[in-house]
Amino acid sequence: MKALEHIPEIVRALRRAYQAGNAPVKKMPRRDPFRILVSTVLSTRTQDPVTAKAARGLLEKAPGPARLARLKPARIEKLIYPVGFYHTKAKLLPELARTLVERWAGKVPDTLEGLLQLPGVGRKVANIVLSRGFGIRAIAVDTHVQRISNRLGLVRTRRPEKTEARLMKVLPRRYWIEWNVLLVALGQTVCRSARPDCRACPVRRWCRKVGVGRQGRTQPLSTGQA
Repeated sequence: MKALEHIPEIVRALRRAYQAGNAPVKKMPRRDPFRILVSTVLSTRTQDPVTAKAARGLLEKAPGPARLARLKPARIEKLIYPVGFYHTKAKLLPELARTLVERWAGKVPDTLEGLLQLPGVGRKVANIVLSRGFGIRAIAVDTHVQRISNRLGLVRTRRPEKTEARLMKVLPRRYWIEWNVLLVALGQTVCRSARPDCRACPVRRWCRKVGVGRQGRTQPLSTGQA
């Protein structure tokens, strides 16, 4: 079966497999955009439990941009260690906070264009802030979304920006916000990079397994554009 023809069924299957308590992922509440922004910056190359602990510790000391802007990088390093690239992020975060204070009156911008002007913020981070912080429909493409969207056969892309553009064409807008959440959950538990457990996959009946060999080993993605 072609995944493109069964997107609603795929989303429903993922919702059943990955729920927050008794509520579907799509109903998760909006959160403070500043907390989302800081947590997402910290999350790069970092496992979720480490990110959560680091973000909690940092935001307890600096719950807003003004206070974060005043923290010294050395202090931030101690608060966020051992997140990936913690030394670089400790320098970046107060710069980002100062930009929010000086250019945005301490508020996180609610547009893609505004967010992309912030130091260290790319499209993935910006789209996560838009979707989870403001409830604005956006598709955040991280490594899980990139990998699984290709494996399903929804896209044939190598670069995240191409993947985002293609998904915006094929995914109904009502699924944009939760697509990242659902595919991250699937990618962390079943559809892993090196050895995906296809037998345990809740969407295996619709998956074309692009780039996955018979033994569950990842193969090079064939060239092609969306």
